[in-house]
Formats: sequence, C-alpha cells, structure tokens
Amino acid sequence: MRWLTGWSGEPHGVGGPSPNGVRPLAGTLLWSGPNPLWAVGDWRPDEIRLVTLRPGTDPVVTAGPPRLDHPEPEDTPATTRLAVVGRCGATDAELAAGLAAARGGAVRHLTGWPGSYTAVLRTGTRSTVLLTDLAGAQPVFHTPWRGGTAYATAALPLADLIGAPVDTGHLAALLACPESPEALGHGTPYAGVLRVPPGHSLGIRGGRPYLAGYEAEPGPGRREDAPAVRELTRALLEAVRCRVRIPATAADPHGETPDRPRLGADLSYGTASATVALLAAAVPLAPGPSAGRAPVRPAAAPPRSGAVKGSWARRPASESGGEPGEALTAVTHGDTDRLALAVDAPRLRHIVVPPGLPYSGLADDPLDGPLTDEPGPALTAAARLSARFSAGGADHLTGYGARQVLDGHPARLADLVRAGRARELLAPVAALAGADRVTAGALTGTVRTPVTVVRAAHRLARADYADALDDLAVRLTVRHFAEPAGTAGASSAADLAWTVPGPAARWLSDEALTTVAQRLRIAARGPVPAEHPGARRARLALHRHATAYRTLVQAAEQRGQRLHAPFLDNQVVRAARLLPDDTRLQPGARPALLRSVLTGAGRTDLPADWGRTPRPDRAGEARTGLRLAADGLAELFHRPLLADAGLIDPAAVRHTLAAAVEPGRDLPPDTLAGLADLVATELWLRRVAARRHGSCWTGLPPVERKALARPA
Repeated sequence: MRWLTGWSGEPHGVGGPSPNGVRPLAGTLLWSGPNPLWAVGDWRPDEIRLVTLRPGTDPVVTAGPPRLDHPEPEDTPATTRLAVVGRCGATDAELAAGLAAARGGAVRHLTGWPGSYTAVLRTGTRSTVLLTDLAGAQPVFHTPWRGGTAYATAALPLADLIGAPVDTGHLAALLACPESPEALGHGTPYAGVLRVPPGHSLGIRGGRPYLAGYEAEPGPGRREDAPAVRELTRALLEAVRCRVRIPATAADPHGETPDRPRLGADLSYGTASATVALLAAAVPLAPGPSAGRAPVRPAAAPPRSGAVKGSWARRPASESGGEPGEALTAVTHGDTDRLALAVDAPRLRHIVVPPGLPYSGLADDPLDGPLTDEPGPALTAAARLSARFSAGGADHLTGYGARQVLDGHPARLADLVRAGRARELLAPVAALAGADRVTAGALTGTVRTPVTVVRAAHRLARADYADALDDLAVRLTVRHFAEPAGTAGASSAADLAWTVPGPAARWLSDEALTTVAQRLRIAARGPVPAEHPGARRARLALHRHATAYRTLVQAAEQRGQRLHAPFLDNQVVRAARLLPDDTRLQPGARPALLRSVLTGAGRTDLPADWGRTPRPDRAGEARTGLRLAADGLAELFHRPLLADAGLIDPAAVRHTLAAAVEPGRDLPPDTLAGLADLVATELWLRRVAARRHGSCWTGLPPVERKALARPA
C-alpha cells in the first residue's frame, strides 16, 4: 500500500515535525515543520513532484523526495509548497502555474491535469489543503489527533495512529445502502476516521479541518453531442499518453522486475479496455533499448498541442519501428478472444491467460491475503486478479470505470422527465422492451416493460427527497425487499429511486437494519440535494465503483507494478459529464461513444460489429466459483465475525450458500453480488482481527485493538 500522511496543528498543540518521535514506518519526509508530509511505500521517483515558492524567487520544481545532503532553509509564513504525488502528466511550467493559481484560492486548477494523483498545498506554516479526485479513486482521510488534525490517503494508518476500533455501524450501512451518503455519512470502517467526499478539498488551518467542494455538476441545459465527444477523445488520449510515456528508468528504478513487460493492457472487460489498448498502442515512443526494456523518453517531453490523432496511419521517423521494447502486452482471457482478435495494431502483442474463477483460494486460508483499507468485492477474486495482472506490464492499463463514467444510469430517465423531454424516453425504453422480448416473451417485452419503466421515471421525477429516505427507512425496518429483478426493464425500474437498498441488505440482522434506518431518518431532516436524482445516482454509483477499484489495486497489484484506470481521471470524468443525457441513454451508447473516440484518434478501420459482441457471463463465473468453494464458504460462515458483531443473520446466509450449490439452481445476479459483499466483508474483518498488534507507525506505545462489539 502506498500512501501520504501528515498532520497540522497549533505549534503548542502538536509541537514540531515529529511529536514525541512519532513517524510512519519507512516514511520519506517530503517537507518538515509544524505540519510535515511523508510519502510511505514504494513510490517511484517521478511519482513525487514538489514545487516550492519562496518570496522573491521563481518556483522550483523537483522530482523525487528531497535530498538529505542539501537541506533547504526553513519555511517562512510567505513560503508556499505543492506536492503532486501519483501519476500526473503536467509539465513543470504547468505545476508552477497551478501553484500560483492555488495561492489565490483557485485550487481547482490543481485537479485538471492528465493522470490520477493527490495534490497537497501548504501555505506558510499553518495552512494545508489536500484535494480528492472526482471519482474517488484517490481519497483523503482525516482524524483529530493531539490538538490538531492528522490526514492520510489511506484510512488504516490513521486507525493505527489513534487506536480506532472497527465501526460496525458503518459496516452495516455499507452493506445495507452502499451508494447512499445519507447512511454512510463521512465515516469509514474505523471509528473516528473520516473520509473527504470526492470532488472536495480538505483544508486544515490552525489544526482545525474544514471541507469545501471544488466541482459542480453541469447544469440541466441542453448540451451538444459533437463537442462533448471531441472533448472526451482529447481527455482520454491525454490520460493514456501520460501513462505510456513514463520513462523505463522510472517504471523500474531499481531493476526489480527485469522480466516484466514495460507496458501492458487488460482486454478482459470489452470495448473499454480494448479502446485503452488501441490508444496506448498508437502513442509514439522515443528510441530506446531493446530486449524487454522500454525506451527512455527525452528529458523534456514536447508540449501538448491538444491534437488527438494517433499513429496508425504512419510511424514517425523518431520511432525505432517495432523493437521488442516497444511492444504493449495485451492480456486477455480465453473467453474474450473474439474481441481481442478484433483489435490489432503495431506493437500490440496478445497473451491469453486462464480465466480463473471468483472465490478460488479462499478454502485454503482466509487470512492468506492482503489487508486492504476497507472491504470490497475484489477480495473474493484476489487470486484470480493477481494471476491475470502478473502477466501484465510494469504499467498496466485497464478499462475500469468506463461503464460508470459513460453509461446513462437508469435514474437519468427521470431527469429527462423533469426537463420536459419525456419523448426522449422512447428509444431507451424500446431498447429495454426489445431485450426483455428476447429473454422473457412477447408480452413482457411489448407491454409490461414500457409501462413499468415510464411510470417509474415519472414517479421519481415527482418524488420528494425526504419522503424517499423515510420510505427506505421503513422498508429496511420491516424487511420489505423486492424480489431480484428478472428482466432488464424490471431492473431499470427498480433503480429509478433516490436511493435503494444494497444487494446484501436482505441478510442483515434486524438490529443492523434499524441502525441504518435511523441514519436515513436523520438525513431526511437535512438539506435537499441540488442535483437531479438521475445525476446524483450516477455520481454515487461512480464513487462506489472507484472505491471498489482502489480495493482491487491494494489486493491484486503486483510488486513494482502500477495499475491504471484512465476512465477514472478527473479530466475524463469532466469530459463525460458534458455528454447529453439522451446520448448516454441510447441503446449501445458506450460502444458507439468509444468507437467515435477511436475514430477521432485516427482508428477508422474497426469491424462493423465492433463492440456488439456479447459480454462474458460474469454471473455464470460467480455461480461456478460459489459451487467449487462451497466447503470453504460454509466454514467461513460457521461462526462468522459479522454475526458476532450483530450485523447479519447467519442462518439466512448459510441457507443461501446451500441453495447456491443445488443442482439446477441459479441464483440471480443481485443475490450473487450481495453474497460477494458479505464474503468480502467477513474476510476483511478476519484479517483486521488477526492484526491485533500491528501498526504503521513508530514511536507510539503498543495498542491492542478492541475485539468487535455489537453496535450500540
């Protein structure tokens, strides 16, 4: 796990750069003083960039941590520092300009560069500002500590710092309403550790924290399709470029992985990952060494011109033209070869790996796995994911997040009704009816689906936010859960609500559901969101997915490797928000958008049916994995910690697990997703409990964490 951490407080409260000798284990000090900053973990040198501005001098930009043999003068109240940590495609001049703008309060300028990174701004010796990203893949956490505020980009280190126990109330909300900030609040799985919402900044002045939003959703006005697609093309190509043009010496500074390919791409998730792979294969690389080593880019990269053309048409003279070191390793499963073979480009080399199954390896030892910051579905498939990523590159690009960033959430249908554009429901509703006609018969496809979906859209357009939260609280209290949707139309209609229960809610105990219902009732008395319900549901679904992706990275990323998700970058999320709602909601919208992106980048030779091939049956894989891991899962839930904490009804969970292995019994996708959430949370709890004495810090007295307690 890689993370940043520091603290800020009054000089007489926290008292110096390392109060009582407390510091993170293996941390590298980026700046000292009363509010220090450390980088912890295997950060690459070019992933740490520091900008310092002192009175009467020009900004100084450096890469990598400060050198101990060149101590800097002490900061004054007029000194400003900026740390950009992660993968950032900004030039030194852009970093300096961003620092100048942020000094005047325009911190949003620090969030518009290509890449995925965390920006930390320190003004003088008493003020610190940290910025999250829009998706939530680069979070920030904070907690009160010794008269000031400690912060980090991971929650677990802060829990170690204050000796925080597991917050079972938050886990209940996470299982019952995973996409509802009304239930989750700003909490984390650790009591007393708070999370900064995506799209917000954490400011600390005089030791006191405050939150501020730096981004607003585009208004409901009419937006044009063509300019939005052009902006999406530019943003996505820049996001890919800033990963592909990483120097080889930066990607593997210590020569730890000489046999790993320099660049890789994942082709296991359809058109999104295929688009990223094709864009990456089109980015020109500078001449460099061969035989498995990536070429080193020039010391100063050329300025970005905004052009979006790729390099399929002709190869620049500066390229070495097909050396092994330029190859991009495209990793795919055997069951997705049809799509993988349909995408080809110079430098693209396919590797097929066994597909693997979820839940594999859990029967051997549930504790044999990484302790992630929080639970997530990736914990149920960590062995499978690790095997796939081990065949990838030192920098491995994926298509994670494309569905949440580009697709139209079903709740956006209500936004069209609110905007007086109800006629534009016809195309998406007709597409749902067509899909249901194929799977459930003519009656469902031609009559029930349109009526059900259109009524649900109009109902949500008129629904009161506070009433919706109260209604959900009642449903949780009386355990009124709808049956899993059997058709596309029924699933979309169920999603047409301000907020909905999570798939694992049906297995929670009455006590846990009552706790979550009380949170919802309190939130119903609060302010009403300014967003339309569809835009809000889409944004929260993106946040949930980005959090799950972050857990995946912590669980499956290989040593010396970096997983990249360009679709979760700020500039790509912003560009996608410019897309008109009716464009997103059209049948086949995402493949059509990605095809337009590739056309705008110069790829005009895609097959006519590109993007229309059926997706692999993920539900079928989950069912098979459950059957093969039945004995291990039965043992896992024989005496689950979730039951000890009063969170679940263990008998109901065991009954569902037994049903999963019955011959001819296929659990619906919603049930499978709920079981994955339960299994992941139980695994995470067991790994936390097994780490009773560990800590991320030195200089603290030994603290034994409390055992799980039932929620009060």
